[in-house]
Amino acid sequence: MWGDIAIAFLLAFITTFVLTPYTIKVAKKIGAVDIPKDNRRMHKRPIPKFGGPAIIAGFLLATIYLIITSSIEGNIQLFGTENYFVKLIGFLLGIIALSSVCYFDDIKGIPALVKLAGQIVAASIVVAFGIRINNLNLPFFEGNLVLNNVFSIILTMGWIVGITNAINLIDGLDGLSTGISIISSVCLLIIFALNGSPLIAIIIITALVGALAGFLPFNFNPAKTFLGDIGSNFIGFTLAVVSILGIAKTATAFVVVLPMIVLGLPIFDTLSAIVRRLIKGKSIKAVIQPDKGHLHHKLIAKGFTQKEAVLMLYGISVACGMFAVILFES
Repeated sequence: MWGDIAIAFLLAFITTFVLTPYTIKVAKKIGAVDIPKDNRRMHKRPIPKFGGPAIIAGFLLATIYLIITSSIEGNIQLFGTENYFVKLIGFLLGIIALSSVCYFDDIKGIPALVKLAGQIVAASIVVAFGIRINNLNLPFFEGNLVLNNVFSIILTMGWIVGITNAINLIDGLDGLSTGISIISSVCLLIIFALNGSPLIAIIIITALVGALAGFLPFNFNPAKTFLGDIGSNFIGFTLAVVSILGIAKTATAFVVVLPMIVLGLPIFDTLSAIVRRLIKGKSIKAVIQPDKGHLHHKLIAKGFTQKEAVLMLYGISVACGMFAVILFES
């Protein structure tokens, strides 16, 4: 099994690495280029922002390969009691719906509320196909808290939309979102492997790590291309979904909060942005208004270079991931 997983990682890496230069060319033809037209942007020249399709292609190819080999070897039952086939179809449809909305955002730009609506639709599809947070095992509380349908749906959709936006919002410096997502994914992979999580979660997270690793050489400072909204939304969406799949059958009390710790940096940055904008704008509408108050903006304002700021935030993300792993093992 682990041999197949290594092959899938390489398959995702190579596919994304090979396709990314082509997405750069396509981006220039269709107008998916990030032009530095305000002082929020850290780059000084137009940069293509269409890396998402290359990442998705690498991810899907590796995922399909692993699902086929695992099914042949009898390691996964797609049509068993968990009905993973249906859940995977829902996941794929969610990716298609979300990417379709983000495609127009990358080319022409769309209002934030329209993009939020697309994220909600994608989350709704996933929930409708059976991917849900059905119960909670909370630290320091005995027993398993089973959620009713309404609260399960609300919590699941809130988690998916929240993490999708968290990865999108932190995508402000060369390689920042990609690198933090790699670190978070590797930490989740370790936790899933130690926890005996469903194989489907290990398959998805492995494919994601490989695809992101293939994209990072083009995205790290100085960046040749950006993730774009397709890429950043896909990453956040996938991390949110795989977190649910990875903890679905656990009996360990702390594991329900482990994905939150692993993704602690983007979650903290997003929550602080919401609070900051509410206080400053004094209205709900202010939450969707961009600003220069994110962690990476503050580090740049302190005099750090882009590369220094990114490496510092990588370090914080690694610390969060290590803390989650240690907490699980303790």
